[in-house]
Amino acid sequence: MPESALAADAAAFRQFNRVYTRFIGTVTERFLQTQYSLAEGRVLYELATQSQPRAKAIAEALDLDAGYLSRIVTRFEKAGLVSRRAAKADSRASDLILTARGRAAFRTLNTRAEKQARDVLEPMSPSARAQFIGAMRTIENVVQPRESALRPFTLRTHRPGDMGMVVGLEGAGYVEQFGWDGTFEALVARIVADFLTTYDSARERCWIAEIQGRHVGHVFLVRHPDEPGTAKLRLLYVDPLARGLGLGHALVAECVQFARVYGYGRITLWTQSILQSAHRIYQGAGFRLVREEPHHSFGQDLTGQTWELKLN
Repeated sequence: MPESALAADAAAFRQFNRVYTRFIGTVTERFLQTQYSLAEGRVLYELATQSQPRAKAIAEALDLDAGYLSRIVTRFEKAGLVSRRAAKADSRASDLILTARGRAAFRTLNTRAEKQARDVLEPMSPSARAQFIGAMRTIENVVQPRESALRPFTLRTHRPGDMGMVVGLEGAGYVEQFGWDGTFEALVARIVADFLTTYDSARERCWIAEIQGRHVGHVFLVRHPDEPGTAKLRLLYVDPLARGLGLGHALVAECVQFARVYGYGRITLWTQSILQSAHRIYQGAGFRLVREEPHHSFGQDLTGQTWELKLN
């Protein structure tokens, strides 16, 4: 590349950095108008969302100097935000556990970050928002090419029109693969209708997986109607053409991370014994089988299973 072209591109890069950091407020000393710096906020996020947070893993995830991270963790310990617990698998290592005060601090940061994102996106027209998010994804894919190559799909939250596709894919997919009848599609329709009717954006999510704009998978995480503090994972689906890409694991990981962030203590799900590929995904995420019961549903004799994951 000619030196003049590189110099012009470098200037454009620096201009973008100045505009964007001012736009999202990262040049201010305090992150999201709290007492924490941006680095401290990112460390709190990792502590809240990693299943077994340890200093080495957090330093690698954030590309932080180990000494700098140690000083942050020490400050958090003195403030009563973090405690240390000997790791079960390695007595020489310690898990870093957020205390009740630490979880409260994280919830404050997370709520403000969510509000910031919504305040930025809400005034945009649908086309402007799509262009804005598309540009972000383009940058992410360029600066993380290895991750993009390993993960050829994208995940997003639901938008109008998605639920009809969810019902259609579930209904057709289980008829073709397992011979279930139309009562299963009716069940899926009721689940998504209930989700849309009572949707709580602060505590519930649907994720849609796409490959080149095509809907190839989805999952829901909703509040358990009878058990406060418990979430239900529902309607995990991966299109047969998208299997082998790690998509199911990615969808379940989104559910687990969201549940941790928003303070759920447990996730439960109901599935069938014949869905072996789904079982491997749940086991990989740490779920365990807690109950089985035979039943006749969807035109078949089945064995229903309840799985759960304890988060604290």
